[in-house]
Amino acid sequence: MSESPTVVFVHGAFADASGFGGVARELGAAGHDVVAAPNPLRGLASDAAAVAEVVRATEGPVLLVGHSYGGAVISHVSAAVDNVVGLVYLAAFGLDVGESCVSVQEPFRTPLLATTSTPTKYDAPGAAGGPDLYISRDGFRETFCADVPVGTAEVMFVAQRPVALDALLAKATDAGWKDKPCWYLLSEDDNAIAAEAQAFMAERMGATVLSMAGSHTTFIARPVPVARFILQALAATA
Repeated sequence: MSESPTVVFVHGAFADASGFGGVARELGAAGHDVVAAPNPLRGLASDAAAVAEVVRATEGPVLLVGHSYGGAVISHVSAAVDNVVGLVYLAAFGLDVGESCVSVQEPFRTPLLATTSTPTKYDAPGAAGGPDLYISRDGFRETFCADVPVGTAEVMFVAQRPVALDALLAKATDAGWKDKPCWYLLSEDDNAIAAEAQAFMAERMGATVLSMAGSHTTFIARPVPVARFILQALAATA
């Protein structure tokens, strides 16, 4: 029998890997190995290099699953590491060479995140330059996770991890999705990345698409159908 890939989750900005908990439990119950790679959120090239080390250390084939900015990271990793067999984007950036997370959105509706994210007054530690970004308390739930309970959103706000602005402005130098099968979860009510921008990226990469009503973190609010979608990718890449 073919070896089933290990799922390696890569979180995005303003979050950590704990958001994958529900989906990871579903995949684990189905008998699949799961790893959550730490994403430093300091710069696209350095973040990709850090995640690539995790993937290289994982025996056997790997299915990369990236959320939001994590999509930009997994695109780079898949171009650099030999054992990646597929890519799953959860409301995530699938950048082409020369694009940044900011520039790819410019032709589309401006998301709420553009007005609810705030820069620090200090330079981002460990980044090439410029500030860190956080989402403000008043706008956090509506922007990021409108379909989770208020109490959960409050914890997510307090625990949010900032992203260096430089990471969102960095231009992609690899587009690994061009050489790997891709799946894309499109969040229809996303206030962080416009659904129209997601649809553009998903169509361009020829991805298998699951469109769901929900926020930027639909996979947290509805882990069961999202896990089923990832199971489809696992079956196709085994």
